[in-house]
Amino acid sequence: MPYQLIDGKNLSTQILNEIAENVGELKKRSEITPGLSVVLVGDDPASDIYVRSKERAALKVGMVVKLIRMPWQSSEDKIIEIVQSLNNDINYHGILVQLPLPDHVDQNRVITSINPLKDVDGLHPFNAGLLAAGEPRFIPATPGGIREILLRTNNDPSGKHVVVIGRSNIVGRPVSNLLSLKGKGGDATVTICHSRTKDLTDICRAADVIIAAIGIPNFVKGDMVSEGVVAIDVGINRVNAPEKKRGYMLVGDIEFESVSRKAAAITPVPGGVGPMTIAMLLSNTLYAADISRHE
Repeated sequence: MPYQLIDGKNLSTQILNEIAENVGELKKRSEITPGLSVVLVGDDPASDIYVRSKERAALKVGMVVKLIRMPWQSSEDKIIEIVQSLNNDINYHGILVQLPLPDHVDQNRVITSINPLKDVDGLHPFNAGLLAAGEPRFIPATPGGIREILLRTNNDPSGKHVVVIGRSNIVGRPVSNLLSLKGKGGDATVTICHSRTKDLTDICRAADVIIAAIGIPNFVKGDMVSEGVVAIDVGINRVNAPEKKRGYMLVGDIEFESVSRKAAAITPVPGGVGPMTIAMLLSNTLYAADISRHE
């Protein structure tokens, strides 16, 4: 069956244009320019590329950006000290600590040190709790991007069976909470699966929507899905490809070739969920700036 290739770049451009307009209105209304601060620890090439993409997008929509680069060997306490200085800086409404952090750093302790009102990644336990309680403030960027993908491609999750493969606090758990909430972009029946789920293939075949975020290249195969599935691929994995100039290629958690033969709609990797994540991060930053007026 012919499938709809979901163009995350195009959708993200639509959202960024909307954000730019709202940034301009906020500046006129309150003379506040939304500010995003990003803390990058170490020199991981993938993280560096991602951070620069966020920086460019934020500047393009009219925000101010402060990028703090810290050496890999930075202590946990030093990172938290930087975060706390940003908590107290009224010029920056959103704080993002780029993950993953080095192994010697307690990631949870760093995230918890962020002021929940500036936690535009939506990972602070307070914000995670609000989402779980059905009163979200900052929705984690990737889950928020997935919801926008479904809504903006006429694949409203309402009444659908959504199967989420992966249970991380960054994607799997929050997206399952988000899509099961009452109201627009929610009202789905959600099954969350993981590496120890029994009868996983049978569960996946019963899905109207599959969201793969398990971190295993090409994990979801064509024989695991039913005709007409909407396939959302969160994975981005490097696999060896000697025939490529770079010696590797990027693939998702979904085997595109086989799943696309059955799918009604599918996201590519790259160019699917990734651009939407950046757009939703900036949407959260705009919201953080707006609510700062009432503090």
